[in-house]
Amino acid sequence: MQQTTEPKTPIQPRPPQPDLAAAVSLPWHHRLNVLNVSLAVFLLMMISSAGVLRGSGRNLDYLANTRRFLANFFPPDFSVAGQTMIGLWETFQMAVMATAFAVVLSMPIAIAGARTLSPPWLVFIARMVMNSIRTIPSLIWALIAVAIVGPNTLAGVIGLTFYSIGYLGKFFSDAFESVDVDVAKALRALGARTIQAFQYGLWPHAKPLVWSYSLWMLEYNIRSAAIIGYVGAGGVGLQLYTYQEYYQWDKFATVLLFILALVSVLDLLGERVRKQIAPRAVRPS
Repeated sequence: MQQTTEPKTPIQPRPPQPDLAAAVSLPWHHRLNVLNVSLAVFLLMMISSAGVLRGSGRNLDYLANTRRFLANFFPPDFSVAGQTMIGLWETFQMAVMATAFAVVLSMPIAIAGARTLSPPWLVFIARMVMNSIRTIPSLIWALIAVAIVGPNTLAGVIGLTFYSIGYLGKFFSDAFESVDVDVAKALRALGARTIQAFQYGLWPHAKPLVWSYSLWMLEYNIRSAAIIGYVGAGGVGLQLYTYQEYYQWDKFATVLLFILALVSVLDLLGERVRKQIAPRAVRPS
């Protein structure tokens, strides 16, 4: 009777183990790389910046001051809940309009700033424009808009729109660079126009990323719209400024609670939507 023998599993060679002794014995200049150098520079910068931790020089009881200040927030005064809801709705509308305008206006800048779609000279100009826009904070953009159109919600929309263009332009250009452009090039070779090659060869792959970034920008703009009211750009920030000026911290706390509730709900919804979108945003290997 013939016996059958099971095939033996081939022995896999062990991966080479790092020679720790050799690594330690390397000269110091051989261990220099971008990570180590940047870490050393950051540590030096942190040590040289320790002077900013100096206080006022007065002997203050910081803990007692904190307790006394926070005690003014409780209990919150919910008598302003109706007015706060109106301000929050106005804030939400400002953020939605600013995000919508920014998505449309940042698209051509993003295409111009994508290295896979535009010539180098145009990429340089577009990225310089986006960097310049991002350099100015949203509060300063709102202040500039207030000086032009007056203290109203339009100023808030204009300020948030300009600020969002700088970020969405960068995000969208990165999204366009991350997708495979061979399909668009093949369509062009077959005689398709440029807009057709973009619409059918590039946009279907970049769309999930673009939409995900747009949702993130909407969430960010809602937070920012709650602050720019400090400079007269409308929204619930105007209430915060008024209550802070008159030391009405219990009403201030009510507005903060409503903002926290709105932002928390939007974060949860936005996260669920992005999780549904993210699997479709497959980047080429």
